[in-house]
Amino acid sequence: MQEKQVYNPFLPFNEYIPDGEPHIFGDRVYIFGSHDREGGYTFCMDDYVTYSAPVDDLSDWRYEGVIYKSSQDPHYPNLKYMFAPDVVQGNDGKYYLYYCMGGDYGYGGYQRPISVAVSDSPAGEYKFLGYVKNPDGTPMMKYICFDPAVINDNGTIRVYYGTQYGYEEQDDFFENEEYIKEEMEMFGRTKEEILSYPDSIMGPSMVVLEDDMITVKEEAKHIIPYKVKGTSFEKHPFFEGSSMRKVGDKYYFVYSSWLNHELCYATSDCPDRDFVFGGTIVSNGDIGYKGRTDSEKLNMTGTTHGSIIEINNQWYVFYHRLTHKSDYSRQACAEKIYINPDGSISQVEVTSCGLNNGPLKAEGEYPAIIACNITNGHMPHGSNSIYTLPFPNVTNIGEERFIAEIQNNTLIGYKYFDFKNVQKLGVTIRKETENNKVRIDVPKRTDKRCDAEIKRCMDYKDNSEAQDESYIDVLIEEKGESVGRISIPDDCDGKWYKFSGDVNITDGVHSLYFVYHGKDMIQMKSFDFIGG
Repeated sequence: MQEKQVYNPFLPFNEYIPDGEPHIFGDRVYIFGSHDREGGYTFCMDDYVTYSAPVDDLSDWRYEGVIYKSSQDPHYPNLKYMFAPDVVQGNDGKYYLYYCMGGDYGYGGYQRPISVAVSDSPAGEYKFLGYVKNPDGTPMMKYICFDPAVINDNGTIRVYYGTQYGYEEQDDFFENEEYIKEEMEMFGRTKEEILSYPDSIMGPSMVVLEDDMITVKEEAKHIIPYKVKGTSFEKHPFFEGSSMRKVGDKYYFVYSSWLNHELCYATSDCPDRDFVFGGTIVSNGDIGYKGRTDSEKLNMTGTTHGSIIEINNQWYVFYHRLTHKSDYSRQACAEKIYINPDGSISQVEVTSCGLNNGPLKAEGEYPAIIACNITNGHMPHGSNSIYTLPFPNVTNIGEERFIAEIQNNTLIGYKYFDFKNVQKLGVTIRKETENNKVRIDVPKRTDKRCDAEIKRCMDYKDNSEAQDESYIDVLIEEKGESVGRISIPDDCDGKWYKFSGDVNITDGVHSLYFVYHGKDMIQMKSFDFIGG
């Protein structure tokens, strides 16, 4: 029985757990994932923690503490960070944590074996056990060990892993030394080893382990061929973020595609072959949802990773959103999904109500940062970077969290609210000034893949001129007519002020959008509903 409301992101606002793998152990659901740092400068800077909630109350997430430290891995400190993990219960009743180590910006993350830790409890603490190894005791390094996911398939332990880039899809790959050199540097393998694979060293793979949870029982193999041209995967090739779920007798392989902003799925009657592309489950920019194009995306997009789970007869997808104008401060979100009678999953939109039992109540005050849509009409895609160009984003100064760099024509959206006799809406905002502007005081990095994004955003021209007066229009449809207006006085300065305005919103379930108009950038901290 849900005791209180819950919204996205569903964990405390100072918590950043991306790459979420949800699992039910006993009567609780646990979320395992990487651990980003608020305002961090690279991926996964903090030790693993987990949260859990009763299966019958997904609003009541409990902090379980640090479950495992990167310093426990022998690769530390040469590699400091632990990337996307997964946890499974072994046939002996113990819990096993699988992960890979990496360095700043992911360097070295493709070059080491899969690490394993063990605990008597899903909430830890876990102790280092070793590396997934071959029967002769050497580390298992077949294919690229990255983003491991594991299932106990009726007693059979299966580990899924891998990554995939497009070098070997090029017609001139074998004649192009640059492609081969890049792979050698990225994966830490020799040219001879890379070329020794009949298909590719890349691609989604699976290995079966012995009951000791660490020794290879059946040699690793591709579950999907690397080369996807002419297959059902051609438009949504596998990139990373393997996750496997079994629904009835069918296997659902969930993964992040080359498009990078979407979680996709494929299905098969077998755990290790014959997978067919199914579709996109969720995009953190809503790209593809009801035909939405990349140029119409509703958020900054970027890395995604997650999975699906059934809790109390309701299916959910767990994913993450980006904050702080980077790929390095990602927060856990979730949405209800539905598996159709034919086994397909229709793409769902990102919302603010996520795990809640229905829409949020349109009453009282809400933090602005639960916005599911934040766009100025030309939002960038993140690729292992921190952007410095201005665009609206969720950020913080100390314990104060807000949306910053709200420019003219910025749309900030929330889905969904149940309206009942709402007469006014208030917003708590302030003008963005040199004194309250968020300063990026960590090492800055922009990946070369972002050069085109920076140019596109900087070249964008807003054809609508900002009015002399500043105000916020209230909408209940993304491109609908204004149902109210909140005026912002000319003397609004760098302090927080609450301004309100009348609205004309019929009772019922609606989206809520704020569209800012003004010459100066503002910041938004909260909004509230005012009844008659």
